Amino acid sequence: MSAAVVLMAYGSPERLADVPAYYADIRGGRPIAPEHLEDLVERYRRLGIEESSPLNAITEQTRAALEAELRLPVFTGMKHWTPRIAEAAEAALASGADEIVGLVLAPHYSALSIAGYRDQLERALAGRAALRFVESWHDEPGFVELLAERVRGADGHVVFTAHSLPARIVEAGDPYRDQLLETARLVAEAAGLEAWSFSFQSESPTGEPWLGPDILDHLATLRAQGVERVLVCPVGFVSDHLEIRWDIDVEAREKAAELGMRLERIAMPNADPPFVRMLAGIVRRALAVPSPA
Repeated sequence: MSAAVVLMAYGSPERLADVPAYYADIRGGRPIAPEHLEDLVERYRRLGIEESSPLNAITEQTRAALEAELRLPVFTGMKHWTPRIAEAAEAALASGADEIVGLVLAPHYSALSIAGYRDQLERALAGRAALRFVESWHDEPGFVELLAERVRGADGHVVFTAHSLPARIVEAGDPYRDQLLETARLVAEAAGLEAWSFSFQSESPTGEPWLGPDILDHLATLRAQGVERVLVCPVGFVSDHLEIRWDIDVEAREKAAELGMRLERIAMPNADPPFVRMLAGIVRRALAVPSPA
């Protein structure tokens, strides 16, 4: 059999003019409050999106490095931007692949996130190739150790974070929160951390309860407990993008300064060679292909 990989990510607009269409795609036809759109445009403007779109560039670097590592064709598919997942599926089929690994650049499973990637890829393939879809890699040893290296010996309290989702997923039995907490625990144990906690970030204004505590509230709680130095370790994200460069680097840092705290964050995995090698190992297992000697 001939194999290929469809590497999937959320996607990001390339220019400010793209933001309304991008946001509309995320909303899936649901109404968009003008003030929310204006806020999103302003965030991208302040991050300098006209000069570069960090998420898309990093995803391409990761794709190219993974392709070189695997010596298999790897195609990028975005959930909410171009190239679309369906386009990546067609490119994989056109390469002659009859066995395709679907891998999302998000370690933790949720029916509100990863399931959507799988649905798009399955519909695009329409049974024309065998699909080996990776549901989750939240406890992948290489991922755990990569993060542990970044927090080991931290001079301060480590706060692990991930994107919040509506709290109703817990009652539905969704494993998202439990997988996040397991990742944090594994990393803390591997790094020998004593002072650490978990919080969520990037909650959307939908009017319903979301998973918490939110990092901004959590920082205030930590400060009240006497914590002065915080190292943020995102575990639900693997690259620099809006939720990192704005929600952590701007909003959380400003909140910490307001509270008289010092906040730093780890360097994201992005396309680091150890991270790419770890992804390659996941793909090889999915294909039951032994690692090269």
